[in-house]
Amino acid sequence: MNTLFWVLTGILAYAAVAMWLRNEGVLPDAFRVSGPVLTLRTLRGRAFLGRLAAPKRFWRAVANLGLGGALVAMVASFALILSSAMSAFTNAQPSAIQQPQNFLIIPGVNDFLPLSVAPEIIAGLAGAMVVHEGAHGLLCRVEDIDIDSMGLVFFALLPVGAFVEPDEEATQEASRGARARMFAAGVTANTVLTIVVFALLFGPVVGAISPAAGYAVGEVNPGSPAAAADLSQGDRVVEVGGTPIETSGEFEAAIADAGDSVALTVDDGETRETVTVDRELQVVGSAGGNPLGVMIEGKPVTIAAVNGESVATESGFFDAVGGDERATLTVTGNATVLDQVRDAPGAENASGVGAADGEGAVTVPDVPVGAYVVGVQEDGPIHDAGAALGEPLTIVSVDGERVVDNAALSAVLGEREPGETVPVTVFDADGERDTYDVELDPHPTRGGGFIGVSVFPGTSGLALDDVGVTEYPAGAYLTLLGGDGGEGTSDGLPLGEITDSPLGLVFVALILPLGSLFGLPFNFAGFTGDLTNFFVVEGPLAALGGGVFLLANLLFWSGWINIQLALFNCLPAFPLDGGRILRMVAEAVISRVPISDRHAAVRTITVSSGFVMLTGLIAMIFGNQILTALGLI
Repeated sequence: MNTLFWVLTGILAYAAVAMWLRNEGVLPDAFRVSGPVLTLRTLRGRAFLGRLAAPKRFWRAVANLGLGGALVAMVASFALILSSAMSAFTNAQPSAIQQPQNFLIIPGVNDFLPLSVAPEIIAGLAGAMVVHEGAHGLLCRVEDIDIDSMGLVFFALLPVGAFVEPDEEATQEASRGARARMFAAGVTANTVLTIVVFALLFGPVVGAISPAAGYAVGEVNPGSPAAAADLSQGDRVVEVGGTPIETSGEFEAAIADAGDSVALTVDDGETRETVTVDRELQVVGSAGGNPLGVMIEGKPVTIAAVNGESVATESGFFDAVGGDERATLTVTGNATVLDQVRDAPGAENASGVGAADGEGAVTVPDVPVGAYVVGVQEDGPIHDAGAALGEPLTIVSVDGERVVDNAALSAVLGEREPGETVPVTVFDADGERDTYDVELDPHPTRGGGFIGVSVFPGTSGLALDDVGVTEYPAGAYLTLLGGDGGEGTSDGLPLGEITDSPLGLVFVALILPLGSLFGLPFNFAGFTGDLTNFFVVEGPLAALGGGVFLLANLLFWSGWINIQLALFNCLPAFPLDGGRILRMVAEAVISRVPISDRHAAVRTITVSSGFVMLTGLIAMIFGNQILTALGLI
């Protein structure tokens, strides 16, 4: 059974018990039950709001500013819903965010909201709702609109917000401007609170957090040497072969110089221990049509030998290849993948090579070793020189310099000037060698030359790994939140270029929980769980210790939820604030138009807008499923 099933079962059980208690008269009159929603009604707090509303001119000025922003957000949200709905119908494969469970702000059910941050999310949601409804109540007192009741809202015992019920007759008697300001007050308050909490987060709180020394292990590949040595997510490698390391760059350099077995000192946040990693060169990813003929979709395979020489590391692989453009590779491991390898030209079963899982070995001769091109740019330099579109190529040299992988290709081209003509030697899909004289274009994102190709990150269309760990870019994420992650930590990272402004920081913070959809290696849900091992607290807030992480999470999720709540309430659909504001605007416009039944015209506008919004939301959530059910995709 999945988590959603148990959550829904618990909610239904709670609703049944609550309604039974209501029917038996056990609950006090102040409590109202509607399914899983419990409301506590009271008139307490009106006097406090009355005193707070004393500077009426100030509150009206703030509300007018908020009303203007709400009108802009209302139009933008209307356009966003429509474009997202159209996208849901036109994309054959929906993105992860379009899955129905991901429209629910329920930690553990929503794929992007882990259960570990449930307390912070619930606190942020409750605070956002209290502020939102409190602002409505405040403007009621400012505009002399009576309040019938106020209260708190609970969803299955969880406090999820508050409400204010203005007196309907007094609301209708108020001026149109007063009502519009009152309806926009909630959105305004959520926006102001977002500004305050993000200012605290991006300023003193994140400023007190720094990356911890060492290599942050964000992921361990199953079946890898690291997994065999019991490394796990959240570990921090602080020494390689007895030598302390401070950064991921130092780790990579130390690993490159280490032998087939390497001692790693690991800090798991509580203890340190030294483990021995027996390395083996695994193919953990692959590009379609690669010269070796493998497609890695699960368990990796191992390159056991190159030109008959046993290898266990990536550096050993390139040493064995030497200056040769092609090499004979012996592959062991996954029997299903080995069947693919046997289809390669000249492949044969190998003898005398031990397979780790006893599933045999296959040797493939004459495999080109170089930078693997997965796409040739139309009318680009190498295409103009004669390379065909849509044909995979393996680049083995440029201007006489040997190229063994994508990094080597970038290094060679980075030393060339645009306008130079250089020979580029390649092998095509049939293993035929050819050389093109290519006139270099300027590189679109950095200095040096460009030949007009997209290259797979690895060698010969293979992603190689001899340890089996993936770095968690703690410093880069800290930089994206406005902190100091260290020099160069966000270089080349998506979104890094827009964090120079406060609005850019807010935008990045809002999408960090969805980071994988924007090219980031991990979704960021805050400083939680094992991730706190990757950071340290320094400066004046160091006395709070781990409390700084809790404070950062509260601020992060409070800001995230407040802006989401504000934008949602700006949707022009009743009973949301945006729908009420739309009615005010429609009434103001229609009052100046010579129409006999103005009430009907206003109702037509508001009902039509609400119907379009509802249809758009249904299309966003279920558009792909609808098309699938109709057999259209």
